[in-house]
Amino acid sequence: MIEPASGILLISDPFLKDPNFMRTVVLLCEHDEAGSFGLVINRTFEQTLNELITDLEGYTVPVYYGGPVQMDTLHFLHQLPDEIPGGQEITKGIFWGGDFDMVLSMLKTETLDLNKIRFYLGYSGWSNGQLKDEMKEKSWLTVNASRNIVFHQQTDNIWKEAVRSMGGEYSQLINYPIDPQLN
Repeated sequence: MIEPASGILLISDPFLKDPNFMRTVVLLCEHDEAGSFGLVINRTFEQTLNELITDLEGYTVPVYYGGPVQMDTLHFLHQLPDEIPGGQEITKGIFWGGDFDMVLSMLKTETLDLNKIRFYLGYSGWSNGQLKDEMKEKSWLTVNASRNIVFHQQTDNIWKEAVRSMGGEYSQLINYPIDPQLN
């Protein structure tokens, strides 16, 4: 099991019942003595970016559910460090945040590669020690993040792909029913 750190994926145990995290994959963006910050990468939010930012009328861009904390905050992950300055590299080739005015400008001029950026409303947070406790309870599996998983085009398959990337006996988990009592 990989210890919590920036740049790892937290993969929810297939039987985790918390509705906020059932079959989710969270990219851990920060982990330090104060706690942990991450973004759920495999849940689409019900509104699009143009519905959240009135200045973007006509630009229908998907938004993802980053987590249950501060649902009034917008975050973004991207693979465009040369075009979007100021981002923090989370792991090789994956950047968090940056110059949002530049992002808006690129959206409006249709020069932003939407396959290389994702927007998230809210985030997932843990206080000091909370995530480690959840990992001891086996609520989370961990694997190093990759661009292929974080920016996977089929959001519904991200959990399965993340589990599959762990290899070995973990691959069996993708076939487990959500509720084994219904099996």
